Amino acid sequence: MRARARTALLAARERTALLTSCVEDPELTAQHSPLMSPLVWDLAHIGNQEEQWLLRAVGGRDALRPEIDSLYDAFEHPRATRPSLPLLAPQEARRYAADVRGRALDVLESTPFHGSRLTDAGFAFGMIAQHEQQHDETMLITHQLRAGAPALTAPEPEPAPAFSGPAEVLVPGGPFHMGTTTEPWALDNERPAHRQFVPPFFLDTTPVTNGAYRRFVDAGGYDDPRWWDERGWETVRRNKLTAPLFWRREAGQWLRRRFGHVEPVPDDEPVLHVSWYEADAYARWAGRRLPTEAEWEKAARHQPGEDRSTRYPWGDAEPTPDRANLGQRHLRPAPAGSYPRGASPLGIRQLIGDVWEWTASDFLPYPGFVAFPYREYSEVFFGGDYKVLRGGAFSVDAVACRGTFRNWDHPVRRQIFSGFRTARDLTAAETAAGLA
Repeated sequence: MRARARTALLAARERTALLTSCVEDPELTAQHSPLMSPLVWDLAHIGNQEEQWLLRAVGGRDALRPEIDSLYDAFEHPRATRPSLPLLAPQEARRYAADVRGRALDVLESTPFHGSRLTDAGFAFGMIAQHEQQHDETMLITHQLRAGAPALTAPEPEPAPAFSGPAEVLVPGGPFHMGTTTEPWALDNERPAHRQFVPPFFLDTTPVTNGAYRRFVDAGGYDDPRWWDERGWETVRRNKLTAPLFWRREAGQWLRRRFGHVEPVPDDEPVLHVSWYEADAYARWAGRRLPTEAEWEKAARHQPGEDRSTRYPWGDAEPTPDRANLGQRHLRPAPAGSYPRGASPLGIRQLIGDVWEWTASDFLPYPGFVAFPYREYSEVFFGGDYKVLRGGAFSVDAVACRGTFRNWDHPVRRQIFSGFRTARDLTAAETAAGLA
């Protein structure tokens, strides 16, 4: 576990360096969207969180820069106001984060991985690695929002044959183990494991594709209030929405902007940059619905015929490049139906990686939830208008992605790397035929 923690911390810092060294300092200090922080804020915030938890809380060391704690408190300063703060300049932020990291690695080598909940199995180190990777994903979102910026590049996903499997899969009804009590670095909102009953349902075998979503757009889906949640329809009208974020129609063709590249929208990729309202509207138009969070997790973790849940759809082994599109290896989703080795036992593809998947569920605590190690990670968000997303995306590192991992955001958000798949209940005839 100590080696795993060190590897996770170093991998996160390598990615942070990549995301902050590919642009000039003015791009680091600029705010590219009121929804996002300046990149330099994220950089120093990463170092400050690491100092507070690994150097002070775990290592018992004196504070290095206590005067900046409030500047990098995400709850004290909304993103829209952060550019006006006296933030550390890029070089100073880099030096601070590097100084903290060197000391944190010393703490890692000397800390017993037992004796307290914060250090058991290296939890605090895993928590900080996940925190940094989550901010790396946030910074990648900021790069996508940078209008007119130089294009980012990465290797393309491996070509995949057109998916020819069934459009949907029956997930049998019954109880299953949801959440976890044993995953050592699971965060508080994933805990504790509990029995959850889910009736039988059908789930899309792959995420909804651009081609399928384009048919909704071309059929006038954004002009018909029948398909929209009332607040979603108000958002569509107020913002004059006509398609997913970064799409535009030109000379009779749909194009999209992707990290500085303008390209035809690829029909075979999972649709990206849609809000919960858009996902919900498409599902209604298609005569279907979004899966609940429990349905999604049962499809992703339950082993049919066994009374157990695995860490991932394919089992308990860690993600590998042939099982899931994770870790910013590619700057796009892979075609729908890719990664057959990452499929669930029922044959459902791409439940992990490629795109975050909106669910129908509100973000709420599990039975027996206990906030740890601080209320502001999860508890303060329960009961708001947040909707749960599952499965991770190409932008997510494996350390912050597993079958129990829960993400959440406002239903209006589109800048995140979000897509979805749809579900449906069994018909009366299917139930009568014994499919239940």
